[in-house]
Amino acid sequence: MSRGGARFAGFTWRPLGRRDPVVAGLDLTVEPGERVLLVGPSGAGKSSLLHGLAGALGTTIAGELTGTATVDGRIGLLLQNPADAVVAERMGRDVAFGPENAGVPREEIWSRVDASLAGVGLTYGREHLTGALSGGEQQRLALAGVLAMRPDVLLLDEPTSMLDPATAATVREAILGAAADRTTIVVEHRIEPWLPHVDRVVVLSADGRVVSDGTVEAFLAGRPPAGVWMPGMPVPRPVAVPEDLVGPAAEPLTVRADDVSVELVLRTLRGTQRTTAVSGLTTELRPGSTTAFTGPSGAGKSTAIAALGGLVRPRSGAVTPELHRWRSRRLAAAVGWVPQNPEHGFLARTVAEEVTRTAQRTRREVDTDAVLEVFGLARFASANPYRLSGGEQRRLAIAAALAHRPGVVLLDEPTVGQDPATWAAVAGWIGAARDAGAAVGVSTHDADLPRDVEVAMFAGAAT
Repeated sequence: MSRGGARFAGFTWRPLGRRDPVVAGLDLTVEPGERVLLVGPSGAGKSSLLHGLAGALGTTIAGELTGTATVDGRIGLLLQNPADAVVAERMGRDVAFGPENAGVPREEIWSRVDASLAGVGLTYGREHLTGALSGGEQQRLALAGVLAMRPDVLLLDEPTSMLDPATAATVREAILGAAADRTTIVVEHRIEPWLPHVDRVVVLSADGRVVSDGTVEAFLAGRPPAGVWMPGMPVPRPVAVPEDLVGPAAEPLTVRADDVSVELVLRTLRGTQRTTAVSGLTTELRPGSTTAFTGPSGAGKSTAIAALGGLVRPRSGAVTPELHRWRSRRLAAAVGWVPQNPEHGFLARTVAEEVTRTAQRTRREVDTDAVLEVFGLARFASANPYRLSGGEQRRLAIAAALAHRPGVVLLDEPTVGQDPATWAAVAGWIGAARDAGAAVGVSTHDADLPRDVEVAMFAGAAT
């Protein structure tokens, strides 16, 4: 195999705790210098293939592996969850970590660091704390670390999924510029922007088989594969979710923010960094309405919904009612919050237990089987939440946070990593909760997600 090539032979992967393999008997060869777009439904095994080439399966990630996944040359892997890639306190040190371990000379390391940070549009400087970055900014930081390695093979797992369109275009240009003649495998759900820049499209089925493999032209001319966001396809119709699964169990609240500012404080052994994440926010979450917070990466969208949900205390202004003063059990009963990193909220050993956990603590009944069925997770009821794909974990986080039917629903990027069918399930649940009387707030870059009110944010300020 020439330098930069990658090959799967009889590749089969079954995560620990899963009955069936995610990928079974897969054979696939990527030639040196090829740019391949890897697509398929949520849970089809796309991330598993990248992890297999990186040597993480059966070692870092527990499970049963047979067959082989080989790559010739140095790889750079961008993880689906960028928070998993942060290794240092400061941005410069984080990006330098890979080149340092590769033995790159010191003077060259810092030129690579600066070039990579500039390439992905992170202009804070080397000393900026990584803990002060938004999810989208962490995604760009992780990519900068990969690009600084100058690998022979780029493995990119949804590199623009958490970014607004303008930032995504900047990041895509940085990737393409760095890729040059390097072998590149990109996993994405929203594929249209990538099609002009790849040589080949490989489509996986829901059970991890290759169902299509060819040029972009052949892919577009063929029958649209299941579970793929095809260019120009209409927005899927949201799934109809029964009201008894989503109707608020108590009287919904109206939550109002009046000139709210939030300052995030990060304390380390080397000092304290204060960041104004939200400034002058005035808005209202009303029962029976969906309010979408939009804006570029780092604008403060996640902090805004956290403040409205009582999860962070305003530095100035007021949130009514003062949810941050409520005791935990009372707050959990009233507010369902889904974080941007879904696995941060997992506490149970199985998917089914995760869905029922909050309901048990708040003394509410939940039809676990019906909830899992809506989100396409019924077959994973006995699986460990950490053995699911990224898209499956996100849907589980939504199910776990909302199954007890709170009156206030707050979701941070709920449709990231979803194929058309699972997107319809997420959108359907959100819409049904709103129609049943819940007050819904969503932080999102997804222009297709239905909303009644839009709050545009820029650099922490609402407009």
